[in-house]
Amino acid sequence: MTRLIRSELLKLHTMRATYGLALLVIAHTILFASLEATRSGRKVAPISTASGLSTVSTATGITMILAAILGVMLASGEYRHTNATLTYLATPRRGRVLTAKTVAAALVGFLYGILAGVVATGTALVFIAAHHDHVTLSTLTMIGHILGAGLGAALLAAIGVAIGSLIRAQVPGIIGTLVWCLVIESILGGSLTAIRPYLPYTVATTLGGAKLGAGAFGPGYSVSNQHALSFVVAALALAALGGLLALIADRTTVQHDIT
Repeated sequence: MTRLIRSELLKLHTMRATYGLALLVIAHTILFASLEATRSGRKVAPISTASGLSTVSTATGITMILAAILGVMLASGEYRHTNATLTYLATPRRGRVLTAKTVAAALVGFLYGILAGVVATGTALVFIAAHHDHVTLSTLTMIGHILGAGLGAALLAAIGVAIGSLIRAQVPGIIGTLVWCLVIESILGGSLTAIRPYLPYTVATTLGGAKLGAGAFGPGYSVSNQHALSFVVAALALAALGGLLALIADRTTVQHDIT
């Protein structure tokens, strides 16, 4: 299994998309953290408060989506480039390959999340220093948000592998992931608030310290005072979803003949 994981990590290391997505992580995090900082004191709490600072330093939602896309690309890319046949000839037990891809994507997704958390926190601290305000969040709290962003991105990357294995087609998998996170969850979360705490992308963003609704877009954007799932329950829920989708993929599409 170690050899398979190393092989999948090598694939990610040689994929230009891995580095392109990493650059997007940095660019989007700076952009969204800066936008939240400029809104502080008007539409959101001032950055001088713990709530306002937390809103800026946890602007890592886009990274969660990019991590999921990375997982989709890793799983579906071999079908797109017709390399899956060679992979499964070398390792006939396809479930082991799926597991290795899941672990590799989760590791890189974790790094994406950590990177986004550090960049968002750094951006927030720059705005704090520029306004000569005091840092109102403890160091442990900010570190917890960074690690939570890493965990959320890792779990969504693993879910992305399962989705890519189920669909096989890369473009529909990426589009479907984007539509779910940016559109469907925003609509469902905005209209059916009772289920908002349980939606996968929303759960991932709350792991990174974001308030419910802060990761939504468009009409669905509305920060809620609802209680999010506890950290442990949220992590277990995402892990269970990823495991269920991977199991379905392993029992269905992964075992199909490759053409």
